[in-house]
Amino acid sequence: MFDLSPAAPRAAKLTALGIGVALLATACGGSSTPTQTGSTSASAAAGISCPAPSGGAGAGNSQAATNSGSVPPSTTTTSTPLKLGSLLPTTGSLAFLGPPEIAGVNLGIKEVNDAGGVLGAPVSVIHRDSGDTKTDIATQSTTALLGQGVSAVIGAASSGVSKTVINQITGAGVIQFSPANTSPDFTTWDDKGLYWRTAPSDVLQGKVLGNYMATCGAQTVGMIVLNDAYGTGLQKNVKEAFEAAGGKVVAEELFNEGDSQFSSQVDKVLAAKPDAIALITFDQAKSIVPLITGKGIKPTQLFMVDGNTSDYSKDFQAGTLKGAQGTIPGTFAKDDFKKKLLAIDPALKDYSYAGESYDAVNLISLASEAAKSTKGTDIAAKLKEVSEGGEKCTSFAACVTLLRQGKDIDYDGQSGPVTFSDAGDPTEAYIGIYEYQDDNTYKPVREEFGKL
Repeated sequence: MFDLSPAAPRAAKLTALGIGVALLATACGGSSTPTQTGSTSASAAAGISCPAPSGGAGAGNSQAATNSGSVPPSTTTTSTPLKLGSLLPTTGSLAFLGPPEIAGVNLGIKEVNDAGGVLGAPVSVIHRDSGDTKTDIATQSTTALLGQGVSAVIGAASSGVSKTVINQITGAGVIQFSPANTSPDFTTWDDKGLYWRTAPSDVLQGKVLGNYMATCGAQTVGMIVLNDAYGTGLQKNVKEAFEAAGGKVVAEELFNEGDSQFSSQVDKVLAAKPDAIALITFDQAKSIVPLITGKGIKPTQLFMVDGNTSDYSKDFQAGTLKGAQGTIPGTFAKDDFKKKLLAIDPALKDYSYAGESYDAVNLISLASEAAKSTKGTDIAAKLKEVSEGGEKCTSFAACVTLLRQGKDIDYDGQSGPVTFSDAGDPTEAYIGIYEYQDDNTYKPVREEFGKL
């Protein structure tokens, strides 16, 4: 599943990624047989030696339909055009995720409207800030969006924030569609069938990260964890996977949103002398990383997650994070998709969850076409249908053409194949693994495909 280096004998104990999850190392040509390779980085003191990068791979299907001509007009038109809202962070501890997510939404809206819109009318979007769990911004923004008659709300990014508004949104008969929520709690939430997401549950990211640290040769791990739905949910799944692979979690220290001092957590984790340290945080990593590296821990011992794998080129001295690695759900953003996003927002530096946000717009729009309605409950009833079982297609224009020709469709997006469960979760997804460079920016090194 992962290529093993000679410095990682414990990796031989790796099992498949647990009950209900199977990973394929697509970046290695799909082979599930471990082979020894060179290493990109090493920490001699901790015995950390991770697999060499693998090129290629990613979402997309060469057999999928692409639009090669004009889109036929809709056979059904609406007097109530589809109106979407976004509830994405422009302030707070996840504000770095806002720009790529908002760009993904805006690109999706542009392409839908370039193809003639939904049910004969252009689609519109209203953007509102989600803030974070330290504020009541999300509730106020949600109230405003519902008051303007949106059929679906794309957001929030934070699982903790979504928990504060999910009942308000779904209780109004409106779809909540998150591009970045990963808490497993939403799988069983009583959401009336109106909560959906393109980001996979942390059951998958946790298993990938836990197994990957073991593959890199870590026999012990310490964790510094944000005490919220996202942090503790991911912590649980990382721990289960790492210990199933033969490792031991020797320290787990929590902190709360709004905390600004982390010396106690850092000191307690370092006192346990772990081989590797997993940082499950948001932008608190800006304060935590210097405390760790300042005490002699090598960056190659650090493993980060989607909540903090970001561009730190303006925050840290060169080399601070060189060799540290992080995981982000979703396949790597492809160059052509990046170009389209940069045309929407030339200032973009991160692309995290842009694909998931773009796919959310397309899936909602296609489900609206399939339902011949812009009502939230009608759209929700068609979301699973347009994600599976029919003719594969990868853009709104191609997919809506097939729908208007009376065909069933299976939308495969920028984030991966999606394929929803009855609970509104993607049942298959990619997890990207990234490595930090000397300038404290990160680049993709491999991606893993998993099924839940």
